[in-house]
Amino acid sequence: MFIFPIPKYNNPLEVARISNLAVHYPIQNAHGELTKVKALDQVSFQIKSGQRMGLVGESGSGKTTLALTMLGLIEESQQSGEIFYGDQPFLSLSSEEKKDWRWNYVSLVFQNSLEVLNPVMKVGPQILEPLWKKSKLSKKEASEELQQLLQWVQLDLAVQDAYPHQLSGGMRQRVLLAMALACRPKLLIMDEPTSSLDEATRRQITERINALQKELGFALLLISHDLRTVYELTDDVMVLYGGNVVEQGKTKSIVKKPYHPYTAGLLQASLDLFPYKDLWGIPGESYDGVERSGCPYVQRCTQQEWYCHEKKADLSSPEQERLVRCHFGGLRRLLQGIDISKNFGSASQQITAVTNCSIQVRHSETVALIGTSGAGKSTLAQIVAGFLPADQGKVMFMEKDITSQGASRQEKGIQLVLQDPYSSLSPRLSTFDAIEEPLRVNNIGTKEERKERICTLLKQLQLPFHDDFLARPCASLSGGQRQRVAIARALVMKPRLLIADEITSMLDLSTQANLLRLLKSLQNSMGFAMLFITHDLQVARKIADKIVVMDKGAIIEERSLDYYVESMESNAKASTSPVEVFSLSPTNPVEPVACSVAPVNSINKKEMSIG
Repeated sequence: MFIFPIPKYNNPLEVARISNLAVHYPIQNAHGELTKVKALDQVSFQIKSGQRMGLVGESGSGKTTLALTMLGLIEESQQSGEIFYGDQPFLSLSSEEKKDWRWNYVSLVFQNSLEVLNPVMKVGPQILEPLWKKSKLSKKEASEELQQLLQWVQLDLAVQDAYPHQLSGGMRQRVLLAMALACRPKLLIMDEPTSSLDEATRRQITERINALQKELGFALLLISHDLRTVYELTDDVMVLYGGNVVEQGKTKSIVKKPYHPYTAGLLQASLDLFPYKDLWGIPGESYDGVERSGCPYVQRCTQQEWYCHEKKADLSSPEQERLVRCHFGGLRRLLQGIDISKNFGSASQQITAVTNCSIQVRHSETVALIGTSGAGKSTLAQIVAGFLPADQGKVMFMEKDITSQGASRQEKGIQLVLQDPYSSLSPRLSTFDAIEEPLRVNNIGTKEERKERICTLLKQLQLPFHDDFLARPCASLSGGQRQRVAIARALVMKPRLLIADEITSMLDLSTQANLLRLLKSLQNSMGFAMLFITHDLQVARKIADKIVVMDKGAIIEERSLDYYVESMESNAKASTSPVEVFSLSPTNPVEPVACSVAPVNSINKKEMSIG
């Protein structure tokens, strides 16, 4: 078998090192003036021998520009920084010298197979083309080499005589993979290898890539917006936004606990990773390439502060093997309850409601607090909201101790929505007065400013906001309307954290579904975090990022998204129901009870959907 010799290099453990790489594209603006668009901004990382790294981000984030630059295929761009292959600086090489490294040391599987393959040339010669350009092969060597490559990608020998249009999308993708492997590269870059493929073909391609990577030992840089494929094929991942690396770390660790708000937004939009949840895209428009001071994500970030507009954060390390570009180190920790305990009754007849409970909620995160009636959920919620004093423990909000004073009387603080909409609102107050009261009591805004804020919020909550509705007494509203007014009363203070205590338990199913979907939509656009208290495990699965289980006043378990991803991997073949796949296993005495509240069979093994 013919194997083309690779260029010499002195660092066998480091296949590639990208140092402060910046790429600009020259363009003409509307006035005909020459300007430039930033595609990559000071990107630095390294790839070791045999490493499998993913690169994710929205369209326009700079992923393909990085791939093409690493092969020296973008001549018209302005580039700075350096790319090292082993010890060899690559960008400083001439165009002819770069050809010695392209395909031979670093190779690329392009994303659009129909555009890449020559439509009037048979597949066999196209697969061997990289080798023919590097060396003269005998007819026998060419035949042996082609047979080996087709075997690697699991294509029949007859494919060599076919034209690209005669092959399926998955077969063409395998042809491109065979071409990329022809010269036995040390680094294989794959640009969206599974896009536009059906699920069965996607799975076949990922399995083949995984097997070949283990067999041949090449390093892999996988570029994709398909987070499930990245999860399955990589050990490390980088997240790009606006040409900047905003987060980098171990793939499973990032899926389990994303730090950057953008990474969290990408995960929330991934139906492939979390099929039981509703989809919520990242609000706002994607990066437009215009250079601005400050954080590139600031226009879309819901936790921004004034200094985010003025200075771009450096990459920092909030934990081992994790880098995040954020002034706050990623999603801010809003609430931290530490060792909270609460008893009721006299000294001789005490009832323990909460025992040594600790809980955390991060910015824009939804934490579901579940358990049976009497587990202590509402008591814990009222303590962290500042409505009940704790016997022991501490409550921190925005890194400040609020144990004694709470944070419900301030804007951007904590607000609580209670379970019963009939008793939480005074029946004598008008709708307007009920919503305005917290603003008026805390002297926030003028009368006109308060009315404008209230009307805007009612519109978002899909309630009437004309004067007749505002003048209606709360007693005349339906249960669903009252609960929305109660939510409006809480959200009018623009809280960073909303505590929702069984807010759907007294509503009919249709009203529940509409209210929950509306609340999640508001959370997505406004960015508040939510502590959602419920006994309904199905609802908790649907809306939560993390589930905390309480029983007899104690927190007995806490599970994050990684549990569900691992469940998906282990149960995908054994179960066809998403609900069965993500069911909490009964490892604690409370869990069979919690699960029985909403049994799997009651939904006829269909995926849940709110709204």
